[in-house]
Amino acid sequence: MTLSQRLIRHGLFIVTAESLTAGLLSSELATESGASAFLLGGVTCYQDEVKVNLLKVDPKLIATQSAIDPEVAISLAVNVREKFALDCSKEIGSVIGVSTTGVAGPEPVGSNAVGTVFLGISSSRGSRSVPLKLRGTRSEIRAASVASALKEIEDEIQALFG
Repeated sequence: MTLSQRLIRHGLFIVTAESLTAGLLSSELATESGASAFLLGGVTCYQDEVKVNLLKVDPKLIATQSAIDPEVAISLAVNVREKFALDCSKEIGSVIGVSTTGVAGPEPVGSNAVGTVFLGISSSRGSRSVPLKLRGTRSEIRAASVASALKEIEDEIQALFG
């Protein structure tokens, strides 16, 4: 069964908050026909102002930890999930929030090396961060981040429904 079939079967919706991947995850989710049955939408939050003002990430967290941080990834996933569930009149338990933040390169950002990535996952099971250490070009790191996020969505559905 494909990811989209599993999402539809369980009445789940996906929302994204993408910094590192800048919409690539949402784009990948939308490649299959019928994606509107499970993909509510997403926010490309490349700039910290978008993370803070639209997705309500604590500005102190970004100021002290930077946007490349597991807590920021969790906050993005939680807040995008809550925002879309409320704004789209969906039961919060049926929505999974996924976020991406990290460094694709070519240069490190602060103390974060190229390939440092954090995914955030928020569902009715709770919220968590998934740290990744990836290698490759900028494009390869972003593509690997999307592939990892898709796997994490699969894992989340498996944990929710067996």
